[in-house]
Amino acid sequence: MKQHPVDAVPAAPKLVLLSLQHLLAFYAGAVIVPLLIASSLNLDSATTIHLINADLFTCGLATLIQSVGVGRKVGVRLPIIQGVTTTAVAPIIAIGLAATNGAGGVASLPVIYGSIIVAGLFTFFAAPFFARLLRFFPFHVTGTVLLVMGTSLLAVSANDFVNYAQGVPSVRDLAYGFGTLATILLVQRFVRGFFGTISVLIGLVGGTVVALIAGHVAPEKLDAVATAPALGVTTPFYFGWPAFSFTAILSMLIVMLITMVETTGDVFATGEIVGKRITSADVAAAIRADGASTTLGGVLNSFPYTMFAQNVGLVRLTGIKSRWVAAGAGVLMIVVGLLPKVGAVVAAIPSPVLGGASLALFANVAWVGLQTIAKSDLADPRIAAIVTTALGLAMLVTFRPEIAQVFPQWAQVFFSSGMSIGAIAAIGLNLLFFHTGRRRRAEADVVARVSLDDVAAMDRETFVSTFRPLVNSQVWPLEKVWESRPFGSVAEFGQALQFAIMHSDSDSRYALLADYPNMYELLTNPDAVTGDIGSLALGSATKGELAELEALCAKYQEKFGVPYVAYLRTDDSMPGILAAARRRLENWPEVENMMALAEIGKITQDRLEILVRGAKDRASEFQS
Repeated sequence: MKQHPVDAVPAAPKLVLLSLQHLLAFYAGAVIVPLLIASSLNLDSATTIHLINADLFTCGLATLIQSVGVGRKVGVRLPIIQGVTTTAVAPIIAIGLAATNGAGGVASLPVIYGSIIVAGLFTFFAAPFFARLLRFFPFHVTGTVLLVMGTSLLAVSANDFVNYAQGVPSVRDLAYGFGTLATILLVQRFVRGFFGTISVLIGLVGGTVVALIAGHVAPEKLDAVATAPALGVTTPFYFGWPAFSFTAILSMLIVMLITMVETTGDVFATGEIVGKRITSADVAAAIRADGASTTLGGVLNSFPYTMFAQNVGLVRLTGIKSRWVAAGAGVLMIVVGLLPKVGAVVAAIPSPVLGGASLALFANVAWVGLQTIAKSDLADPRIAAIVTTALGLAMLVTFRPEIAQVFPQWAQVFFSSGMSIGAIAAIGLNLLFFHTGRRRRAEADVVARVSLDDVAAMDRETFVSTFRPLVNSQVWPLEKVWESRPFGSVAEFGQALQFAIMHSDSDSRYALLADYPNMYELLTNPDAVTGDIGSLALGSATKGELAELEALCAKYQEKFGVPYVAYLRTDDSMPGILAAARRRLENWPEVENMMALAEIGKITQDRLEILVRGAKDRASEFQS
């Protein structure tokens, strides 16, 4: 059997160079988290150095757990680099400050590590059940969490950017901050290939070198580099036995729930890049590895772990799919984590330089959040309410953190962090708007409030808004149906909808067909289009059958230029789905175009029947 590229082992010299490239792409994003936490918790240089080395050492172990695997159920065995999640930065800082009444210092660390250990264990054991909770984390929730995380962390970047620790900001501080940011942007704009992927690292190195030459690096930091030992090993519970706080643990559990969603997306993205189909078992194995690594981080004086997106991008950029390259990078991380002098050099980076680099990183986190939200229906007022309220609350707490002092001590950890309150608001509001009471069948409720007479009196905009659940983003069939009013029955309504779909111009047909996911995407990601109907017993589908379906969908797209769309019945089986796909691949383009439109007509008709059935269950007036 031919070996998959993921499992191929490059020759030793090439393996070392490729692994080093991953380490360099990862390094800046990895060390910036302990630096930010140390700065916000007022930790001294020696403690900061220890945190950096503990982070790198544990990153290496976490990467080996994920890429090589432990046993059969831990580690997804893909070219994935593990690093400390930036999602945890704001909650960790809030936990540490709340535990010490704002003083920070080493005394804040045991409570932080206690919450990390518990959250890691929870993640490990919750992995096989998490797939059942994915419906509570749609794009508008995960996107909002990323958005508030990025915007909230910008406040931390701003404090470093202008070096508030030294008092009033100076022109020199701003010069270093803006200079670092400008360097990153220029590299991103004009440099291609490998060096373009390490723009943040180049900005950090460039700013630090200039500060060193100009004599603007703090003397105590230079002394720390000189006095740091050449070799050092982090020991378990170096800062004392962990302490456990209910509110701190709850806050970290929210972080890990968000991380599980991010991991799920990264696993599917990596699988697509390397050409390997991802199953629910793969997702569970990846999340278990996150849980094990996070627990290990709590023990070895580090922080929660997740997959690093920049390294996923590097896999796509280089085309190197071997997981052993990632494993090699993990080994290099362990080696670097045993060298305290390296950590001391990193800790010597001037605050404004760090602020300029972290501003670029965190603003990009917010941008990814916006991109994720854009995958939702932005015209839905419920989604608008969720996103804007969560963002507003997050900014309120970020701009006025003293609001937390109004609440009891146990609640301050939530209200002192914009990221935490924003995430809680997004999750809670999503439950309220989409999963509570009658809202769980919001589409049926829309129809339940109208009669056929109401439909006849509707203007175009109201009509389209009311029956929006019948289509995806292409609303022109509804606009055509509106022109056919009035209707004597629901059956006439459905016939008009079918007629509008089948009798349209070629451009409209193409746009409509392209608006639906192909069959493979639909079966492997049921949330690809909300509202799609079809309850399939896919548990018996083999990997070979799903791989064949993926190949058939690719051939269909290549031949006809649109996704393979078919109406799914509750009794459809995978062999039947495959047989139908093979038959339709043999059609002439003109014939297949009409068949595909007919399938979409069946989908919209089924949605209409479900809406009406739900309305009738509520004694609606909208009935034939």
